[in-house]
Amino acid sequence: MQFKYPELLYALFLLVIPLIVHLFQLRKFEKVPFTNVAFLKSVAIKTRKSSQLKKWLTLITRLLLFAAIIFAFSQPYFSKNNTLNKTTETVIYLDNSFSMQAKGDSGILLKRAVQDIITNIPENEKISVVTNSETFKNTTISAIKNNLLQLAHAPNKVSYKTATLKSKNLFNKSLNSIKNLIYISDFQYQNEEFNPESDSLINFYAVKLSPVNTQNVAIDSAYISNANPTKLELTVTLKNSGNAIENLPVSLLNNGNLIAKTSTQIDNEAVVTFNLPANDSINGELKISDTHLQFDNALFFNINAQEKINVLVIGNENSSFLKRIYTEDEFELSNFSLNDLDYNRINEQNLIVLNELEQIPNTLSTVLKSFTNSGGTVLVIPPENVTLESYNNFLSTYSLGFKVKIPSVKRVTTINYSHPLYNNGVFEKRITNFQYPKVNSFYNLQSNTPSGILLFEDGKPFLTENANTYLFTAALNNVNSNFKSSPLIVPTLYNIAKNSFKVPKLYYNVGAQNSFEIKVNLQQDGVLTLKNNAESIIPKQQTFNNKVVVSTDEIPIQAGIYTVTNNGIALKNVSYNYDRSESNLTYQNIDNLAQVNTSNSITELFDTLKSETKVNALWKWFVIFALILLLTEMLILKYFK
Repeated sequence: MQFKYPELLYALFLLVIPLIVHLFQLRKFEKVPFTNVAFLKSVAIKTRKSSQLKKWLTLITRLLLFAAIIFAFSQPYFSKNNTLNKTTETVIYLDNSFSMQAKGDSGILLKRAVQDIITNIPENEKISVVTNSETFKNTTISAIKNNLLQLAHAPNKVSYKTATLKSKNLFNKSLNSIKNLIYISDFQYQNEEFNPESDSLINFYAVKLSPVNTQNVAIDSAYISNANPTKLELTVTLKNSGNAIENLPVSLLNNGNLIAKTSTQIDNEAVVTFNLPANDSINGELKISDTHLQFDNALFFNINAQEKINVLVIGNENSSFLKRIYTEDEFELSNFSLNDLDYNRINEQNLIVLNELEQIPNTLSTVLKSFTNSGGTVLVIPPENVTLESYNNFLSTYSLGFKVKIPSVKRVTTINYSHPLYNNGVFEKRITNFQYPKVNSFYNLQSNTPSGILLFEDGKPFLTENANTYLFTAALNNVNSNFKSSPLIVPTLYNIAKNSFKVPKLYYNVGAQNSFEIKVNLQQDGVLTLKNNAESIIPKQQTFNNKVVVSTDEIPIQAGIYTVTNNGIALKNVSYNYDRSESNLTYQNIDNLAQVNTSNSITELFDTLKSETKVNALWKWFVIFALILLLTEMLILKYFK
């Protein structure tokens, strides 16, 4: 038993006063002569005994009465914790990711969780709720009830660490409060496990919601696996978590119309292919029928009319090797000597190749600097003998520069696989032993040169890049190098050109950092817009002379096919899909986490929290006891003989 005002209990010492008065009360007896002494003595003894008993009963009753009154004013209570003088703060992290679409014993996990929260929390109790998409701080169930009932599944999966940090920030800084942080999730496996760090100020609780069935089939990815002038081969990867399926239909739609259909058997993974015409624009959608998770049953993709990348080669050196790489089906290649160059053509290009120019005139240097500042890409292939002053005047803008020429044989032995030129599937695996190309002479670079893309055996760069400018440190002609016959030349030069204009991919993931380019000349204050049937958004964009770089991250939030428009004119289509990381229904076991109180039921958890914070006040019982004692005393005084 605990007391709200324990200092009032010192008043119990005052009970000694009536005790002393009763024990030491003195009375003088009057002597009365009487003839029958024996009879009088008997009556006197009998009266004294009954009087003493009545006094003791009255004393005990009064002592208990005053004690009961003192206890009542001290306000005694029973509680599992010392919560009477403390406030309770409750923050709930409610996982509304796509994996919560799975069905539990009482329906869809997210919908059931929302109903249980609304049912078990008093409408006017202050709480905070964090989801993957929204935050409700210091509010009540009555205020956010409609928001919770309409809560949609969020495409962005929040890590457990992030959820914990966001939730902790909703508690106030007071130390005199009980802080309860409740996680409600299916605790699907992520890159990091759920394991919050112990905190002496916060009580951690977790409710694990489990689906009744972990079966799920997903369209995992799609890509162009083969192409020729007449057709494209679209390869689709399907993944299954659960029992094998003998016959799974897969449909391909274009603009909502069915154009192909196939079926496959799937155990853990399966692959199907579709043939598409090479020159047609396709607003595609792949579909399967699966009754479990719904978000991964469709995958949108786009094949737009192919736009050629403009490549301008400047130089007198033989450029036939560039023509074999920059073919007519993908590139618009033009070649001019320095004397015949029309500078007005430069701003129309995506990539400019300086092919072994002995010097870079100041006029060309100025134009190229403006070109790269506007988003263009320059590739510099030096000759065997360069004019250092001329080259360094241009290269210094990009923190690049040549030192003296070194007439020494060097082999190219190292590939920077993490560079964007090579991290897009160019190599199936990292190789350390390949046919090393070599050079007979090269130029050392200045010390502030960025890290290389291709490196010599001594670690010095053969190919480096900075600020949209790629630089070889040696001539590529057949006299100085055998690099033209190396397998590295095609993916290297091809990807430099491809990266100079980032055409939209087959599709992008919602919520990821995405970037693509649109060939368009915008008027002043003009903007591009992404539109589909559901929404219209203005993404982040950067305007250059002949293109616009569009960047998306948090938007759009809905999967689908979006049209890039300029003043209502459609320019290109771009597809967005939900990330497939939640398609695999495997879950973490959280029962062994020492710092977390776990439960399988929201109702059970809130019943436990209510019992732990419930205060049973006892002062009313002591008031009733005092009244009973007062009545008892009155009865003793009146009727006790």
